[in-house]
Amino acid sequence: MTQTTVITIANQKGGTGKTTTAYNLACALSYEDKKVLLVDFDPQGNLSMCFGIENPDQLKFSMFNIMNALMSDEPLPAPEEYIHNHGNIDLIPSNIELSVAEINLRDEMGGEKTLTTLLESMKQRYDYIIIDTNPSLGLLTINALAASDSVLIPVNPQLWSATGLTQLLKIIIKVKKRINPRINIAGILMTMCDTRTNLYKEAFRLVKAYYQKTVRIFDVQIPLSVKVGEANFYSQSIIEFNPKSKVATAYCSLAKELMQDEQ
Repeated sequence: MTQTTVITIANQKGGTGKTTTAYNLACALSYEDKKVLLVDFDPQGNLSMCFGIENPDQLKFSMFNIMNALMSDEPLPAPEEYIHNHGNIDLIPSNIELSVAEINLRDEMGGEKTLTTLLESMKQRYDYIIIDTNPSLGLLTINALAASDSVLIPVNPQLWSATGLTQLLKIIIKVKKRINPRINIAGILMTMCDTRTNLYKEAFRLVKAYYQKTVRIFDVQIPLSVKVGEANFYSQSIIEFNPKSKVATAYCSLAKELMQDEQ
């Protein structure tokens, strides 16, 4: 198997399409015959629900249990107890209890490497590991960055602010200097784009003006579509739900662009 690539989807703003991007990118990569592990690292558990887990809070084993076991030097549950699968995609689910693990990480020596410890032992099984993070720059996000090869930053032009993105980039640079020298920024992905509006045009112009010289901005952009919400409602990726839609095509193009980076 080729080397595993670990990608974190991060932006401390909510509503930028992190979970939708994580799920659909995983699905697009699986259609390219890649074995993918999704890691729901957000206490809201939205990715777990997209995956078809109706009540994440009732799970016997979730990311909270795994993180706690690692911090306590206790044996982990058997993988089949906490890894859920759907075709070529596996998922480690999350729920609200993960927010307790984030508090516990503050007192943990080397706590920022806890997720790294877990994923290192799993890499031989996967081509890609994709981590969905919560909308903050707390210890969970730093754990995800510490474990990753690259960061993909979804940006919603309707919510875009230069200051928010600058904060995230500063954190990534700090993580690269102090914890994880191999991390890089895969790029900025424009999501929920209604290219006809002046708001989109102005936001995209500003993103390019601020960041184009230092950060790649993906050629592919994810269109705004009500179909995404419908797909999530039926616990399907947009690629399964409406494979010919512009959103599905865009995520498939993104997967191909990322795969080319690996060559």
